[in-house]
Amino acid sequence: MPKLPLARFALVLAGALAILPPSVARADLAGAYLAARSADLAGDFALAKGYLVRALAEDPSNTGLLEGLVMAQVGAGDVAGAVPVARRLVSLGGNAQVAAIVMLADMLAREEYAQVLADLDGDARVVSPLVDPLVRGWAHLGAGSMAPAMEEFGRLATTPGLEAFGLYHQALALAMVGDFEGADKLFSDESNGLMGMRRAVFAHAQVLSQLDRGADALAELEAAFGQSTDPELDALRAALAAGPVPFDTVRSVRDGMAEVFHLLSVVLQGEAPDTQTLIHARVAEFLRPDHVDAMVLTASVLEALGQFELAIATYGRVPADSPTYLVAASGKAQALYRLDRKDEAIAAQTALVASHGGYLSVHVGLGDLLRREDRHAEAAEAYSRAIALVPNPEPRHWSLFYARGIAHERAKMWDKAEPDFRRALDLNPEQPQVLNYLGYSLLDQNLKIEEALGMIERAVEQRPQDGYIIDSLAWGYFLTGRYDEAVVQMERASLLMPVDPIVTDHLGDVYWAVGRKREAEFQWHRALSFEPEEKDAVRIRRKLEIGLDAVLAEEGLPALSDRGRK
Repeated sequence: MPKLPLARFALVLAGALAILPPSVARADLAGAYLAARSADLAGDFALAKGYLVRALAEDPSNTGLLEGLVMAQVGAGDVAGAVPVARRLVSLGGNAQVAAIVMLADMLAREEYAQVLADLDGDARVVSPLVDPLVRGWAHLGAGSMAPAMEEFGRLATTPGLEAFGLYHQALALAMVGDFEGADKLFSDESNGLMGMRRAVFAHAQVLSQLDRGADALAELEAAFGQSTDPELDALRAALAAGPVPFDTVRSVRDGMAEVFHLLSVVLQGEAPDTQTLIHARVAEFLRPDHVDAMVLTASVLEALGQFELAIATYGRVPADSPTYLVAASGKAQALYRLDRKDEAIAAQTALVASHGGYLSVHVGLGDLLRREDRHAEAAEAYSRAIALVPNPEPRHWSLFYARGIAHERAKMWDKAEPDFRRALDLNPEQPQVLNYLGYSLLDQNLKIEEALGMIERAVEQRPQDGYIIDSLAWGYFLTGRYDEAVVQMERASLLMPVDPIVTDHLGDVYWAVGRKREAEFQWHRALSFEPEEKDAVRIRRKLEIGLDAVLAEEGLPALSDRGRK
């Protein structure tokens, strides 16, 4: 790998320092080390980048700082800017994988395929057992050699656990060079698992279209997705119905390389540290700037890392005319909300209702945001618009009625809430969340007690480790005067949810009911320390002042001694 001279590296640092905010530029150099480390641990790539540059001005040969700077630059989306830093790191003997990936990405972007092959042949492993052979295959293709490319993909296709990846890239390579018959043969083999990959299904549909088999392409989509609908599926279906669809899943060798890194980021998501997933997704974007799936994946990982500003910016790069725009815009609204820009989030989701109102998800998304803001009547209206799009509800639609039922219940419209919950149970009779919510709500209103308890008991059978549901069962026993049983179940709920203010408050109540008043007061004090909602805190403080019996009398509720009587 080429080395970066110290003088040139100093110029890179100087340029970076010149754009640092004054507050950072004036920071004490020694403190920059700690500040950079703190920002790195917090996943704040932009802040870490600034402090790392400042620290490296003092210690330009520190490989740990260099590695951190490469990661910060990649995380912030500046893969090109990370290249000279990665070279400097390698020249000093650093062997960080992120530096190797960045330098490889740079060579791929420059189409230096001979150098890529030399490096991959010279090292036992550059990136990973999955990436290296795929990159080697595409590099052979970029160098004009199809046979060795297919051999590389073929070897991966016979590696246990990696077969689908090799076959997928074989099919993409064949389609890219116009061998649609060969690509179709690979995609059509049901034993290879390719049709479990959404992008593979879309690619096969394009291949079939190029073979003048549009009807077969539509049938392929039907087999994979059924009646599901989303803008991407709808756009592809419409295009197939209108005529031949171009094959653009991979248009060039560079696109193929981008597909390698995107595929690995998909595999890594949820199975590896988020930073590892992010590195590969960022490289996929770098190699193919219009790879909208990579953009959305990058943004979702940034959200998981708490980098909401970066996530919003990444979602914002998806063009408004892209079929993926709905996913990106919905993600942006959620990121805005998590950044506490709640009015902007609701406005963004409301705009989606106007532009994409034919999709369930936009109405459900708005309903969920409104419900979080206690705007329950408006949330119910949003859920109603979603339900109106489903003339013949199926079991999978139970959650629509459940969500609207919650909104109606919170809006004090029980006459509308109960039918929604019961409709959800019609669609999914043993759904534990619905059984629990409806059962608890009935108990709380002293309605249909036996039926309500039966519902909650059925929910507990399915979710025996769910603290919320066990709390409901215990509370049902408490409300019906079965105090000894309530203690057993509430202690169990408390073990599962030891710092929940509601469960802890309830534990205090059941202790009081069986005469364990000191323990009850202790639990009420604990509940207050867990920061309950203010209305609950007021009631807990009142119980500590005058006792539960007096509070129940003040509220006009049945006395403990009267509960459970026939």
